Amino acid sequence: MFKAVLIEGSDEEVRARLAELDEGDLPEGSVGVDVGFSSLNYKDALAVTGRAPIARAFPMVAGVDLAGVVSVSDHPDHGAGAAVIATGYGLGERHWGGLAQRARVDGDWLVPLPEAFTPRQAMAIGTAGLTAMLCVLALEDGGVEGEILVTGANGGVGSLAVAILAKLGHRVIASTGRPQLADGLRALGAAEIIDRAELSEPGKPLGKARWAGAVDTVGGQTLANACASTRYGGTVVACGNVGGMDVPASVAPFILRAVTLAGVDSVQTPHRRRMEAWRRLGEDLDRSVLDSLTTEIGLTEVLDKAGDLLHGQVRGRIVVDTSR
Repeated sequence: MFKAVLIEGSDEEVRARLAELDEGDLPEGSVGVDVGFSSLNYKDALAVTGRAPIARAFPMVAGVDLAGVVSVSDHPDHGAGAAVIATGYGLGERHWGGLAQRARVDGDWLVPLPEAFTPRQAMAIGTAGLTAMLCVLALEDGGVEGEILVTGANGGVGSLAVAILAKLGHRVIASTGRPQLADGLRALGAAEIIDRAELSEPGKPLGKARWAGAVDTVGGQTLANACASTRYGGTVVACGNVGGMDVPASVAPFILRAVTLAGVDSVQTPHRRRMEAWRRLGEDLDRSVLDSLTTEIGLTEVLDKAGDLLHGQVRGRIVVDTSR
């Protein structure tokens, strides 16, 4: 038997609870994992509260991330006793996820735990940190140098993006709706803090050129304004939609300033790119930063903490110790 955060119901009505399940209930997969740590992401909070139709089948164990030790394996790359992590690939959506003490997954979804990190640190990074690093790689693909805007900078993706970009030598402009946390952003390396209101209201199709590139975790009007104020030849990386799915933008930045809008998806990222992102995280993310960004809870606290996360009352990352 093992404990898990279980989502039950239907598309119309969802309820989540901490359940005790039998290992025989686990879905098919080539690798069994004893999960030591998981994380609570915005997507997980939407799933367990029913605020969005994240779970695609019921019952569903929540959690898009996991870190643990292989218990049984039919996969050539992951033997019993190996430390592994998994993020994305439909975990917590179409396949039972990581907010549990046991998991069974496709071995192709697993990444060996990087030597640079403990399992807890890997989950302090999790999907959010992987997404942040994929955004950095996309900026580098575009040859972006200099000032970079990060929106939603106090969130999981945003805060880790600020830390990574600052360590790489960029001047980071952090946009946040929580100015009371500005000192924390400066501690991560942000050189300038702006209020999210500067970007959340309708603006000009082509604004004053202010930054060489941007990591946008918000979407909607914020993404449109980020593009409008990007310098010639810059790149804006979009990876979130908490501000809305619609983007009321003009083509002006793209045809007059040659701005590139690049999308980042961390769910189905190819394995090679995923491995490169984790390698770079080991090089470019200061491990001491993780402690300042991380809150640890147990499985028993997930349901209560999900509401705080959705209401913007959480800064940084939430690691879940599955043993409690």
